[in-house]
Amino acid sequence: MDSMATPRLAEMKAVVVTGPGKITVEARPLPDPGPREVRIRLEGCGVCASNLGPWAGPDWMTFPTEPGGLGHEGWGYVDAVGSDVRSVAVGDRVAALSYHAYATHDIAEETMVVPLPPALDGKPFPGEPLGCVMNIFRRSEIVEGQTIAIIGIGFMGALLTQLASRAGARVIAISRRPFSLEVAKRMGAAETITLDDHWRIIEDVRKLTEGRFCDRVIEAVGKQWPLDLAAELTMERGRLIIAGYHQDGPRQINMQLWNWRGLDVVNAHERDPALYISGIREAVDAVAAGHLDPSSLFTHSYRLDELDQALNDTRDRPENFLKALVTCE
Repeated sequence: MDSMATPRLAEMKAVVVTGPGKITVEARPLPDPGPREVRIRLEGCGVCASNLGPWAGPDWMTFPTEPGGLGHEGWGYVDAVGSDVRSVAVGDRVAALSYHAYATHDIAEETMVVPLPPALDGKPFPGEPLGCVMNIFRRSEIVEGQTIAIIGIGFMGALLTQLASRAGARVIAISRRPFSLEVAKRMGAAETITLDDHWRIIEDVRKLTEGRFCDRVIEAVGKQWPLDLAAELTMERGRLIIAGYHQDGPRQINMQLWNWRGLDVVNAHERDPALYISGIREAVDAVAAGHLDPSSLFTHSYRLDELDQALNDTRDRPENFLKALVTCE
């Protein structure tokens, strides 16, 4: 053996999206964290519906993606820290707000890493969407005795149903799929309505609320019609909360209705990373204490090299699908 042989560099694996609906898994050199950065050996990463726009290959999308790109719901173990990092150490289990988490490893700023307590050992924890749920709930200002309509019972809609019902609110869950409505019932919904006919839904909610409609309506679909419906279901001086991710074009609104009813309209999408982290910390505390339980909502699991199927299933919603996780180890 040649004693002067070049030592092999440590490697990681990462998914690269090479074109619309196409991936490859590539080996790359393992990156070193900067002075205020943390390297995470990822256990897993959630699959977000916001990935579906880039996955479809719109005109504005550039391929190939950066290795691990699009993945932002990762969790795992710290396996290297920068020289100035003080809040976490090698071996700590963490959730992170990072942006290349469809990989075995990712780098995150120290301030974007949240330690996970022993109570969460062995449990998946996609921090970003759980933090979003807490932030949406906070901005909804839901209290005991209110009537809340939630339109769209996906992962976030189901957890918002759980939080609102546990806060003492009466939740009317509205969704397209029978499976989603069954999930809503398990999460505490008092009433469920199939998302099919615009005027029938309005009349159903009118009857359920004796003509008052709802104190709060959370739109969690991200399409024009559910947004229109949400306004119709919000009572005078009620609050309409937009939690759906509207990424497929402009929207029109019925400003006459919004004005006449005096609606408060909240766009519940945060963009300040510090607020994301605050929400993740709240979610860690809530799950650890048993106030929030996402465990039954992680319905499908995929390997890194199956990310294409995970994204397709997130788009197509096969039977009993709610939330996909990718295992990164």
